[in-house]
Amino acid sequence: MNYGIAFTPLVPAIVLWLALAAIVVIAILLLVARARGAAVRVAALALFLLALANPSFTREDRDPLTSVAAIVVDKSPSQNFGNRNREAAQAQEALVDSLKKIKGLEVRVVEAGQADGETDGTKLFGALASALSDVPVDRVAGAFLITDGRVHDIPANAAALGFQAPVHALITGQKDERDRRIAITAAPRFGIVGQMQTITYRLDDQGVSGERAKVTVRRDGEVINERTLSSGQSASVDVDIKHAGPNIVEIEASPLEKELTPVNNRAVVAIDGVRDKLRVLLVSGEPHSGERTWRNLLKSDASVDLVHFTILRPPEKQDGTPINELSLIAFPTRELFQQKINEFQLIIFDRYARQGVLPIAYFDNIARYVRAGGAVLVSAGPDYASNTSIWRTPLDSVLPAEPVGVTEKPFYAHLSDIGKRHPVTRGLEGSAFEPPHWSRFFRTVDTRNSVNPPVMTGLDGKPLLFLSRFGEGRVALLLSDHIWLWARGYEGGGPHLDLLRRMSHWLMKQPDLDEEALRLQVQGKDLVVVRQTMSDSVQPVSVTSPSGVSHDLTLSAVDPGEWRASLPANELGLWQATDGTLKALINVGPTNPKEFSEVTSTTETLRPLTQATGGDAVRVVDGTSVELPRIVPVRSVSSFHGDGWMGVRMRDASVVKGVGVLPIFAGLIGLLLLLGAFAATWVREGR
Repeated sequence: MNYGIAFTPLVPAIVLWLALAAIVVIAILLLVARARGAAVRVAALALFLLALANPSFTREDRDPLTSVAAIVVDKSPSQNFGNRNREAAQAQEALVDSLKKIKGLEVRVVEAGQADGETDGTKLFGALASALSDVPVDRVAGAFLITDGRVHDIPANAAALGFQAPVHALITGQKDERDRRIAITAAPRFGIVGQMQTITYRLDDQGVSGERAKVTVRRDGEVINERTLSSGQSASVDVDIKHAGPNIVEIEASPLEKELTPVNNRAVVAIDGVRDKLRVLLVSGEPHSGERTWRNLLKSDASVDLVHFTILRPPEKQDGTPINELSLIAFPTRELFQQKINEFQLIIFDRYARQGVLPIAYFDNIARYVRAGGAVLVSAGPDYASNTSIWRTPLDSVLPAEPVGVTEKPFYAHLSDIGKRHPVTRGLEGSAFEPPHWSRFFRTVDTRNSVNPPVMTGLDGKPLLFLSRFGEGRVALLLSDHIWLWARGYEGGGPHLDLLRRMSHWLMKQPDLDEEALRLQVQGKDLVVVRQTMSDSVQPVSVTSPSGVSHDLTLSAVDPGEWRASLPANELGLWQATDGTLKALINVGPTNPKEFSEVTSTTETLRPLTQATGGDAVRVVDGTSVELPRIVPVRSVSSFHGDGWMGVRMRDASVVKGVGVLPIFAGLIGLLLLLGAFAATWVREGR
């Protein structure tokens, strides 16, 4: 209960100040003239002025408010190392018990820093601000952080906290911890496929010096470099960018004896491979309606460097026209198929037949080119079943099927059972209907002795499209030259762009179109495991998080040939997945998360801030047991810590429950006071 005096003037303030000035002048004059009863007169005037000010006695009924202390418990992945989680739990229990014994203190506990796959580093002060967001600053008694000291959102100064109270840090972990890590000092984000990129890294050891380690560099799981480095030594490695899309490079150091964790012994760099120019050689055996379909498709892709030749005048054609009058370019067969054949990623034969243009020996070069990793696409028409078919060359060793004739009947192309699973043909627009929602073809080449099942079929289930592998290379055989009907929109057309583009990219070994593949994708906050297969079932997949925790997932079929499963991507860093045969890697978040860059516990990072607020940073482990300083309630000091104790700032905040007001000059009491004052003046004057 508080008592006081309040003023509610009956006249404006300026009138009170003028009256006060007049009374002071009168008092001076009376005192100088030594007038009789001067003191009584001045007192009467002052009492009259006080009445104009209208003072009142007040009484406030207040209830005290509790002071609030916050405890922020670090739950970041680095707390999983050693016994830190156990130490933090014991420290939290002991701290809460000590604080609850202090009368008038409210305790709030909040956990922060949990891995969510998005936040880079340990953020504790954001959680502290949220915990105290509804608490007035004059009620905050202090804050306690139970952490390993590796906090990444420390305010620049104490004023940024938004309250004036001590912040204490209780540090888990041991003082003499040792750890090894690989630090990336320079790494590219992109690289041209087929070219080299340089990564520079450093071996950092904490708690020791002069140690040596074996460093292994892997690209997509394949070892490409090994060397030995000393603590603090830097090195560089040249990485060949093998394919488009992410090229995952791992740099891993051998473990340090008695180190805290091997998690950060490995650093990850994801280099996105970008193709410079895909060189494609298109050879059209003769002008025909579908020739422009291939040319338009390839020319529309800015990443394709197209070399196109159409055989307009085969050598056997003799019409008497002098050579010097022809506006034709001689087909540079030797340059293309002997000297520069390996510079092409894809060779397309569009209705090409042997016409004496290519010697037989060059077809042998093409077959060797395929087995060594090249790609050939044959768009066949009647030429493929003729006596001059390219089947009747050394190229037959890498062609999927032998021609036996031509059928001239209308038919709808269908996806075979294999085609419904193959990533090139799966889900083609219109394929889910019967008949498919695309136009008919009117000619197909009959074949036999195929080396593998077709992905598309035509009339009476006969093969229409083969996708085959030979050695390191790939071959596609399209047994109809009427794909241009889809491009021209005949009977509604068809998905020619999707089919031809996917087929071309599969031939050029686009990883997304492999028949057997295991991939990891990040969708929102989930990590999705995708298994592409041509089989009827898949094996369970083991997924390993950056901290080394394994998860066994059973995949479910979502589309023909595609199986999926997901789990929360709640950690930053390199995730790995394997089904025993295939392996997939993906880096979630930054290439080197702050959480694992430095993992040894420390009091130094938080000490400047805690001391600026009057608090302290101390370790909670003494030997093997957890021991906390005494918690002491303190009111008016600048330092809230000492030898073996920590303080919380107790506040005097309260809330008003009721107010009582007693006017002094109102009513009979005021009248009597004024009359008494003037009566005293009259009595003194009468003497």
